[in-house]
Amino acid sequence: MKVSKPTIAGAIDILKKNKDINRIIALPVFLAAGIHTKIDIPLLLGLDALEIDPRCPDGNYPDQHYLSIADDVDFDGEIKLINPIGPHPYLLDIIDKRIEEALSASELEDVKTGILLVSHGSRLSYNKEFISTVHEMFNEKCEYPNDFGFMELETPNIPTAINKLLENNDIKRLVVIPVFIAPGVHTTSDIPTILGLKELEEHSHDHNHEHHHHHHHLEAIEFDGEILYPEPIGADDILIDILKEKIENNI
Repeated sequence: MKVSKPTIAGAIDILKKNKDINRIIALPVFLAAGIHTKIDIPLLLGLDALEIDPRCPDGNYPDQHYLSIADDVDFDGEIKLINPIGPHPYLLDIIDKRIEEALSASELEDVKTGILLVSHGSRLSYNKEFISTVHEMFNEKCEYPNDFGFMELETPNIPTAINKLLENNDIKRLVVIPVFIAPGVHTTSDIPTILGLKELEEHSHDHNHEHHHHHHHLEAIEFDGEILYPEPIGADDILIDILKEKIENNI
């Protein structure tokens, strides 16, 4: 979409090298709908935004905004934009794998364990709807005390969610699952910093849009037990199965 190559327009140019293509299905590899999937990606595909942009309600983006400087898509056929991944039941299998990986590295045995699912947060409601639904499904099958929290923009934030979990349960070990697709600044720096696993440092997202990380304004996490923090979802075979299923359902 931005930052890396190929761009969306560039990827479509690559697809066009196959002369038989007259229809493209665009699948946002995002867990939840949000500004990127509802506004940015449709516009970058040459489609209409699916809702008004809260960042720029009049649609007149600054000259150097990535939506202003992006290349236009050159394609005469149909472009069908489908929904992102959403709260797919298979995601629970990936979450379970990450929990098992974390517990296998634990220094403790036979202690009460809690699970926290962490999502990004969004100016729109979709991210909260996504993680709420995932957590509801997860809670139905999870034997551990569990809850969810957000890195930013939504409530409860991570410390609030952890302190609530600790207040109601005698937890000695906490597994924090980043419910993100891929490793990045959020999973390698922002969340570990909030958890106290990493020192606060300045970093630049270089995304041409603002993030508001007020880590130093967050409440303290009142926990002296073990915190385990595994990798995010990543290019797991289960994720590939989900993407294949979504494409097949839209052909």
